[in-house]
Amino acid sequence: MEDTVQPPRTKPYVVAWVFSLIFYFLEYAVRSGPAVMIPELARTFGVDAVGVGAILGTYYYTYSVAGLVAGVALDRTGAKYALPTGIAIVALGCLLFALPGAAAGNSGRLLQGAGSAFAFTGSVYLASRGFQARSLATAIGATQCLGMLGGALGQSLVGPLIHGGFDVRVFWVLMGLANLATGVALYFITPNDAQAQAAQPTAKAGLLAPYKIVFGNPQSYLCGLVAGLLFAPTTIFAMNWGVAALQRDQHLSYTAAIWACSMVPLGWVVGCPALGWLADRLGRRKPVIWLGAGCMVLLGLQQLYLPALMPLALSLLLFGVASGAAMIPYSIIKEANPDHVKGSATGAMNFLTFGVSAVLGPLFARLYGQTLGLADPAAHFEKGGLFWIACTCLALLASLLLRETGTAAHPPAAYAVAGDNKPALV
Repeated sequence: MEDTVQPPRTKPYVVAWVFSLIFYFLEYAVRSGPAVMIPELARTFGVDAVGVGAILGTYYYTYSVAGLVAGVALDRTGAKYALPTGIAIVALGCLLFALPGAAAGNSGRLLQGAGSAFAFTGSVYLASRGFQARSLATAIGATQCLGMLGGALGQSLVGPLIHGGFDVRVFWVLMGLANLATGVALYFITPNDAQAQAAQPTAKAGLLAPYKIVFGNPQSYLCGLVAGLLFAPTTIFAMNWGVAALQRDQHLSYTAAIWACSMVPLGWVVGCPALGWLADRLGRRKPVIWLGAGCMVLLGLQQLYLPALMPLALSLLLFGVASGAAMIPYSIIKEANPDHVKGSATGAMNFLTFGVSAVLGPLFARLYGQTLGLADPAAHFEKGGLFWIACTCLALLASLLLRETGTAAHPPAAYAVAGDNKPALV
């Protein structure tokens, strides 16, 4: 897509975007950290390990729904007020995690999910105003890079820290304070474009007007499906089931299992910006999706049938790099919808993407999780691996239906629009 008209001063948006990356880093640490402190959280909340798992799972309920709220809030009020509000909600959720009792745990996790929905959506909103269209996929990739770095460190560093005796309650208080400090900084740094957003046509048409546009575009659903299927092996398996699966099915030690699983989000740190840059460089989105998904399938098959070919940690690192292609549909959905619904497009994308996770998570738990440690380890691990390979293949097939939105496939003339800057290809 051609470079859209930029705001008069883009530098403040870039500075605010950098601070939003800190929030996204912290949000991913909040998301992944509990996986390595299950026994400690069980004692704090007064429940068993299954109860902790139920508490942690509530995160995605509010995350997916709040993504829609975040999109509307950003499109109507801008980032100056919406983003710090989301950060404050996450901070409160972290502080509640330091209190005893299951009620505090459930409330805290629900708030963490709700506030976290503003992290990526707000970062993309700021990036879309601070960077030109030809660099947008790179900026979105860099955003996800910082998030997954938080996810990797949330497991690889926090795990040894907690198991070394660090009080989990102190950890969550510190996480809450770190989020609050970031929110205060963003409030004072972020430009106030509330009036400009309120003047947009959709702001006058009602709260749901942006989503009527986004959800009225079939390409939006395809973007969510492709991203959700490519996300799921990392969000559901590597960041939730991976440690237990490697311990019981592959007989790895706890330390080795944590290290191996942390390689997947660490791979995103490289893959998200690299594949985003490649998509911008080529001016095409779909070939990069095919490249990443194809490599994911090959690496998954290697882990199942040729495990001696390379160390597991290296294979999972490369898998994480390849799965960075899941971010490309986030660029496509923004390019396939009008400029004035950018926030809502990202909110809808999060809703659709993690809606896929909400469906696949319980399905995988029923097919795989219930028999973890009870079935033949090798056959059980193969069953789980083939499940995610099938999801990736389905993503490949769905991506064939996506319309190419890159600049090479659609020169500026193809985006001649009238009135609301809606691309002609939609």
